[in-house]
Amino acid sequence: MIDRAIFEDLQTKIDEESAVRDELHEIVQTLARKGRSTQAILARAHSTPSDQLKPVLDEATKEILAQKEQVSNLKAVADKHPFYKYNGCWTRELQNLVTSIELCAWLGGLGEYKSSSAGPFMTIEEVGTFLDIPVNLKEQDAFHLTIEEYLLSLISMVEELSRLAVNSVTLGDYERPVQIGNFIKDLFSGFQLLNLKNDILRKRSDGIKYSVKKVEDVVYDLSLRNLIPKGTTGSD
Repeated sequence: MIDRAIFEDLQTKIDEESAVRDELHEIVQTLARKGRSTQAILARAHSTPSDQLKPVLDEATKEILAQKEQVSNLKAVADKHPFYKYNGCWTRELQNLVTSIELCAWLGGLGEYKSSSAGPFMTIEEVGTFLDIPVNLKEQDAFHLTIEEYLLSLISMVEELSRLAVNSVTLGDYERPVQIGNFIKDLFSGFQLLNLKNDILRKRSDGIKYSVKKVEDVVYDLSLRNLIPKGTTGSD
């Protein structure tokens, strides 16, 4: 006869895992709520002239710093458990946060956290330093920002910038689409250097070329109408 204690022990383990997931879920839900607030603030960039963005970026920075506190809480709990067993609980919200950080940085915010060598965006190391979390851990089973999460965040930022290029024209800002076009073409060329094994990442990165095409069409239309400011170029 099978010993019932075997299944009772299994149920105990299941309950323990459920308790961990519930604790993580509560923190991630708070992170998600604050993340939606950050995204709503940054969305105002689509209807705000670039020379009036500072109040928007300052407000977004405050929300991002509030999310940073939640990441610290998340790390404190996640570090007690196997990383890849529970990573799925928070990866989407962490990616959304990094996207907001990168978009805010590109628009001119978070200047004290990025180096001039990276241009208008933040490297994975700079994001890790800002959030006070490790990146790309190989020998430790602990909470960290993975390369895949970082790259997916950059792709999401590119998609948002391609929208901004179109909306900038509506605002009468004909220089920004050119700036965006130059940036995402540079970023796309960087992605082309990568030999991506992750299927989702590979498919998402392929989509960058459509964002590039979208912005190139905007810039081309502006050039036909002689609306691109002098001293601004659509080529690298």
